[in-house]
Amino acid sequence: FKLDHINLWLLADGDGWTIVDTGIARPEVKELWERIFAARLGGKPVRRIVVTHFHPDHVGLAGWLQAKTGAEVLMPLAEWAFARMLSQDESDETHAASVAFYHAAGFDAGQMAAFEGRRDRYASSVSTIPRVMHRLREDDVVPIGGHGWRVIVGLGHSPEHACLWCEDLRVLISGDQILPRISPNIAVWPNEPNANPLAFYLGSFAKFRGLPDDVLVLPSHDRPFRGLDWRLDELADHHRERLQRTWDACAAPLSGTEVLKRLFERPLDPHQLMFAIGESLAHLHWLATDGALAREIGADGVHRFRRAKAFG
Repeated sequence: FKLDHINLWLLADGDGWTIVDTGIARPEVKELWERIFAARLGGKPVRRIVVTHFHPDHVGLAGWLQAKTGAEVLMPLAEWAFARMLSQDESDETHAASVAFYHAAGFDAGQMAAFEGRRDRYASSVSTIPRVMHRLREDDVVPIGGHGWRVIVGLGHSPEHACLWCEDLRVLISGDQILPRISPNIAVWPNEPNANPLAFYLGSFAKFRGLPDDVLVLPSHDRPFRGLDWRLDELADHHRERLQRTWDACAAPLSGTEVLKRLFERPLDPHQLMFAIGESLAHLHWLATDGALAREIGADGVHRFRRAKAFG
């Protein structure tokens, strides 16, 4: 991937350890874990494995680590259910629904071929998803190392993304929900073709606004940072600018793929393409829900969006 790393966290937990997120299921990641077990854990056992959300770089080795350590896996129910579903559902019906989704978004033959080349990519990126887990809910407090870590559920990037806030330590493990330099992928996917994830994402910022100014944020990508409120403002401004660009582009009816070309002017590899079309649709759907754009379905089955009222 272009985003070529993930930050995983080891929290000292009394006579053991708690792991937060697991990495994608690849041999080199397993090798890194083996080195950590041999050199960094001091012979203490892993007690818990916390998974923030269902994406492969976060849950990918949860099953492998659980089998290796016997540790309990903790994650939100929706994230576990998505992981179980995507790792097992390789049916022709599911594939056909995805084909219809990307056709409606305006994919041409080349873009559809890029999608076909990624079929069943999720299942190949994860070990067996644990069959048993402990459910994390909003405001649950997980005791780790003598401190309470409160669950804050973020929305939009995934169904129920679990962030962990420790007031004692002034530390927030933000996962992918809040990143220091890039916006998390906020996308519409084939399983929920009319979703409005950007509304959920921006709406969930209020959950983080009351945290102290000096909180240290531990993101899943890039470096830890301070200045949480400033970063939330920056992310909100970023998406407002993207919404404006999307609305500006739709003076004449445009498909999701045509809008994608206005928002992402650089060449995209197949992996980036799938994320970019999802993001483009997320901005279109926000504007359509607001009434700023109207959706039209052509005789060719492609969904196109045009301006319906002023934005802003």
